[in-house]
Amino acid sequence: MADTKVWFITGASSGFGRSVTELLLNKGAKVIATLRQLDALSDLSAQFPSQLLVIQLDVTNSAGVTAAFAKAKEVFGRIDVVLNNAGQCVIGEMESVSEEGARQMFEVNFWGAMHVSKEAVKFFREVNNPIGGRLLQVSSRLGLVGGPATAFYSASKFALEGLSESLANELDPAWNIKVTIIEPGPFRTKIFKENQIVAPQHPAYANPGLPGSQVRQFITSDNINGDADKAAVAIEKLSHLDEVPMRLPLHRKVIVSTRDKIKSLTEDVNNFESWSEDLYL
Repeated sequence: MADTKVWFITGASSGFGRSVTELLLNKGAKVIATLRQLDALSDLSAQFPSQLLVIQLDVTNSAGVTAAFAKAKEVFGRIDVVLNNAGQCVIGEMESVSEEGARQMFEVNFWGAMHVSKEAVKFFREVNNPIGGRLLQVSSRLGLVGGPATAFYSASKFALEGLSESLANELDPAWNIKVTIIEPGPFRTKIFKENQIVAPQHPAYANPGLPGSQVRQFITSDNINGDADKAAVAIEKLSHLDEVPMRLPLHRKVIVSTRDKIKSLTEDVNNFESWSEDLYL
């Protein structure tokens, strides 16, 4: 069964989407790869004509998402794993990013991911026989901790994490649908190059010593050391676990940030627990 699973992947043209797609095809899996630019996977289409179904898709179009799942049913009959990977990143302090740019990012990172999640759950429950499936939500380290110069990106990923955690708690265990939030750190993918939008910096934040300025410098540096192909191996491995984690941190920076946040939350709860003692009717 391991090498005959059917995967549905959004944002398959580059980054984690491309790496996972290529890994799966080489392992014998079937893949529905969705993306905006069809020719981005022309090499894989030629190499794996019977395993790969490429569908042009903008995840912000809910009707298009529904049609893509219908096409997957028509061609392969089932979907075992959905990798909800399509995303957009706008770098800039809260006062630097336009409202239009922020809203568009939410359309992709939150509402687009919601469209895919909704169709995935319905497909796993009503189409698959046997019932069930895996929904893998690609978030970010910045879905756990807010970062400078990433206020709106972080907010969109926080929203996705809240949606995913709530969804996991709503599902009937009898449906055998398992949800995991994947939280990558800085990996060397196109999101740091072609797929990233950097907003002009608000003059008030131009001090090079401020955290936002340092983030702007980091994203153009050679210090981004995560290997997307190696992350793809971990993501594929996740799909075989019987007992899945709610979250999968991928990168040492995510581990450090998570532990720091746990420590901070624990300190706040312990220090201010008494403030809740006399607040009841």
